[in-house]
Amino acid sequence: MEIFIVIMCKTNAFSAKIGVKQMLRFFPQKDKYIQEETEYSFDKNLAIPKHVAIIMDGNGRWAQNRRLPRVAGHKEGMETVKKVTKHASHLGIKVLTLYAFSTENWKRPEEEVNFLMQLPCDFFDAFVPDLIKENVRVNVMGYKEFLPAHTQDAVERAIDQTKDNTGMVLNFALNYGGRSEIVTAVQEVYQELVQTNGEASSIDEEMIAEHLMTGFLPKEMRDPELLIRTSGEERISNFLLWQIAYSELFFTNALWPDFNGELLETSIASYQHRDRRFGGVKIKEDEK
Repeated sequence: MEIFIVIMCKTNAFSAKIGVKQMLRFFPQKDKYIQEETEYSFDKNLAIPKHVAIIMDGNGRWAQNRRLPRVAGHKEGMETVKKVTKHASHLGIKVLTLYAFSTENWKRPEEEVNFLMQLPCDFFDAFVPDLIKENVRVNVMGYKEFLPAHTQDAVERAIDQTKDNTGMVLNFALNYGGRSEIVTAVQEVYQELVQTNGEASSIDEEMIAEHLMTGFLPKEMRDPELLIRTSGEERISNFLLWQIAYSELFFTNALWPDFNGELLETSIASYQHRDRRFGGVKIKEDEK
């Protein structure tokens, strides 16, 4: 036990000076992720979803599995964002929506929240030049007005610097909650009716969709065709509740820092072999 304590003290003394990858040799992971066997192979000639949404879960567990602080997992998770963003763009995906911080995440420890609020600053400063090269446009949806001033500044700079890009939209959900989004949309619809003396009977799905936070996107791209969640959890967690009504869901045991381009293709391969009927029935030729 004494030897272990000495090593930990020395490591803490210089851990701030070295990166996560260097620290991994001191803290090898307890349970290494092994990619699951897949039933289907990705085919670039089959349909590619226009809009993919990802619940990036498992950063904290990834770090704890390596006996590192949770924030180390968030830092590594941002490296995964960079890799997956580029790969998604190269595959021809038009919109990539990433669940970065929920309205419920403020309940986390203050130190972790402060780190997460600084992360967009560091991330965009380092990655925007690459996004410009990749022709990727940044958007951030959520209740941005409640973010710290330095986080808001970083977000607005990234949006402004990439506004002329015409390729994939990298859409971060930051301080976002699905139920709150719907409530806000309904309130805006109500205000619109009051101002125009409109009738309640004029409210339809399209009107509500226009007031959702994905309303800036073209109509055919607002709803994700594919929703991916990492870390083995199989729930929606208040994410895009309206928009995912007919999304295909894909769950993987990979923690977010372990997710990569190959796993993105695996999830799309599963999507490519789904029978999407949208509540209807497809009638085969010999049954007509």
